[in-house]
Amino acid sequence: MINETSNNNDFVSYDKGVAMVKEQLDKTLLSVPPVVRSQAEHLAGSKGKFIRASALLACSQNDDGLIHPDAVKMAVSVELLHLATLVHDDVIDNADMRRGMPTLQKKFGKHPAVISGDYLFCLALKVASGATRKQEYLEFELPDYMGRVCLGELMQGINNKNYELSIYRYLYIISGKTAALFEASFYAGAMLCGTSKKEAGLYSRLGHYVGMIFQLVDDCIDYESSQKDAKKPVLSDYEQGVITLPLIYTLKKNPKIKKLAKAGELTKSQAVAAVNQAQGVEYTRMISKRYYDKAKIIIDN
Repeated sequence: MINETSNNNDFVSYDKGVAMVKEQLDKTLLSVPPVVRSQAEHLAGSKGKFIRASALLACSQNDDGLIHPDAVKMAVSVELLHLATLVHDDVIDNADMRRGMPTLQKKFGKHPAVISGDYLFCLALKVASGATRKQEYLEFELPDYMGRVCLGELMQGINNKNYELSIYRYLYIISGKTAALFEASFYAGAMLCGTSKKEAGLYSRLGHYVGMIFQLVDDCIDYESSQKDAKKPVLSDYEQGVITLPLIYTLKKNPKIKKLAKAGELTKSQAVAAVNQAQGVEYTRMISKRYYDKAKIIIDN
């Protein structure tokens, strides 16, 4: 872990750290080789909310609220990893829009998008390896976290159009597909602020709960928001055969709807109506609240 006796001149405030992450992410994306530069420039123009990077920086603050520059590098790495997963997701889902802009696969084609996503993975690890304290970098176990993300995606694919998918199995899938990168962000930040590995484990658990909440709320948005509000196609998961919790709960309660789904005869409008009738969104929010309560216990203590 980072030694608190390091030169305090190296440390920056949280706000400065966020600004540095955005600046360094742009610099990294715009300095790639010419063959992938057009794709990188497109991604640089469709930034997200930096939720994972911001979480990493927040967790990395020392007692004075300051952040080591290595945390900025790790936050940039996490954002690149997240971008890579989004690029691959959009190819798998054949998505046209992301963050209010055409997806990489829509603009450049599937093959360039897949290779660009692979390149972003490599770029993320290169940025992380630039941390000044190599031992701390090894402690983050980012490859293990990313392995969990990939396995989660694979399990989601295996369960494509699996209308018998259980609630427990679905929660296990998203614990890798979505929550693992949140865990990595919280854990890396905690390790970088000089906390013990045991305490960093609490941050990791908190990141898990936050990641689960994030995915479950996103599942609800799919059944509640318009494409304009969501800034991405709604119910695209259902169209691609990805079954999320509001529908899993609905299929469990309504055998007739499950029969229609299995026969390939359940339309989007019917799915929305069935989820509303079964209160699938309300159930999903209730499960999300359980993770919120667990997260609050850690924060309060």
